[in-house]
Amino acid sequence: MSDFVILSDSSCDLPDSVVNEYNIELIPFYVSFDQNTYYKERVELTIRDFYNTLRKKNVFPKTSLPSVNDYMKIFTSYIRENKGIICFCLTSKFSGSYQAAVNAKNILLEEYPDAKIEVINSIQATAGQGLIVLQAAKMQKAGYSMEDTVRKIEILKETARITFFVDTLEYLEKGGRIGKVSALIGGVLNFKPLIVVKEGELIPYGKIRGRKKALKKIIEMAEEIIQDDFDSYEFCIAHGDCIEEADVLKNMLEEEWNLKMDLPFFEIGTTIGTNTGPDAIGICFIKKYDRI
Repeated sequence: MSDFVILSDSSCDLPDSVVNEYNIELIPFYVSFDQNTYYKERVELTIRDFYNTLRKKNVFPKTSLPSVNDYMKIFTSYIRENKGIICFCLTSKFSGSYQAAVNAKNILLEEYPDAKIEVINSIQATAGQGLIVLQAAKMQKAGYSMEDTVRKIEILKETARITFFVDTLEYLEKGGRIGKVSALIGGVLNFKPLIVVKEGELIPYGKIRGRKKALKKIIEMAEEIIQDDFDSYEFCIAHGDCIEEADVLKNMLEEEWNLKMDLPFFEIGTTIGTNTGPDAIGICFIKKYDRI
């Protein structure tokens, strides 16, 4: 049995089957539709109910990060079992989750100076973060030490990317996450904003008319980065309540890239879905741990 555990805040959007297979524990964000009542992501509010509410009501949710106490409670339980801890957090450019986890670590080290706690800024979000966590879990299963896992993850996380598009920029605007992507605002009706998540930021790529063309374009965007080195990467698809389109994209990728996508779809959860809205979809990829 491994002497360390792998945790992540819930913004990684790992499917339940992956969480269970690799014994990963998620620390939930909170989401509110009225800024009064907050629900724990995936625990008290399902992803399906979240998107149903967005589609039926004219609301723009707010999220709240896991508290220092949330992190301390979970960290303490493993420290008392003499387990090391690797905790992954949403990019610090999007949230204070990373700093909250660091604060929890520093407080606990005063009481437990021999505790082994590593908090990692994923510089990613949703399935990009999820793939980073998954590579760590695969290294753990392969027998890597905690120290070697952390060392390699710091290299691997720089290779993670998401090429995606949103149906509308309205949620990014309302959530205050528009940043550089504001350059894509405006234009002809039915244009879809194309975005790359790189090094913790949303990088505008352009915009294109219609979802079918947008699907083809995010494939091209990924190809520009991968440079025909498909065997060196692990891939998944993330979607915001548009599973039929995710199936279409999967078939396109498997045919065009001549590969089998084994990972289940990552559903974009409430933390990121609050900012991307329904019908966002993307290709997420990272270098495999044994290819670096």
